[in-house]
Amino acid sequence: MSRISVRGFAVASATAVTTVGAVVGVATGDASSSNDLETTASGATLLAEVPVGEQAQVQSATLAQQADSIAHAADADAKRSTEEAARLQAAEDAKAKKAEAEKAEKAKKDKEEADAKLKAEREKEGEVASRSATRDAGDFPVQGSYTVAQVKEIARQLVPSGQFQCFSNIINQESTWNYKAVNSSSGAYGLVQALPGTKMASAGADWRTNPATQIKWGLGYMNERYGSPCSAWSFHQANGWY
Repeated sequence: MSRISVRGFAVASATAVTTVGAVVGVATGDASSSNDLETTASGATLLAEVPVGEQAQVQSATLAQQADSIAHAADADAKRSTEEAARLQAAEDAKAKKAEAEKAEKAKKDKEEADAKLKAEREKEGEVASRSATRDAGDFPVQGSYTVAQVKEIARQLVPSGQFQCFSNIINQESTWNYKAVNSSSGAYGLVQALPGTKMASAGADWRTNPATQIKWGLGYMNERYGSPCSAWSFHQANGWY
């Protein structure tokens, strides 16, 4: 016999004993027993009043009620467990979502800081590039003529090192380092093909024959118009002129 069956049988037997005692009490005129009988009768069917052939059915019904009660309690516990698990999972999901949002926010902030730092560095480089070199065109002795190598060496000393290659690229395109180059169509003149060439007079009266004067003017033009020789070269690549 199972534990539940034993318990149900015990309850049914106790009910029967109580019922019989109550009946005896009534027979002997015991008032308190009479009260107990009334109380018991109001809550359940007396086993003693059930025919002997039907007592087993009553006991089975009692056990079934107990089983239903146990099953109901088990269902309630399972429901509470499910709800608790769902609550815990929701809390974990919310925590993970918050952590992911914080991670994304940090990544965004780091990127913004990196972009700002890079921008500041570029601006600083641009400022350095926009400044004239410490040497001036007048620092170079005037010669009757200059080789390409000599002209390039002058340019290296006048143009900031970080901008020299871009400056050189433009000169290669414009005049191939010929400080006396003349454009037959437009009349543009010199290393940087100033149009008109007389513009370079602002850098020195010897603009026709002194490559240092032409380089000084050309560097100033690129810095003023584009910010640096490299920016001027980028524009030249996109448009074919500067």
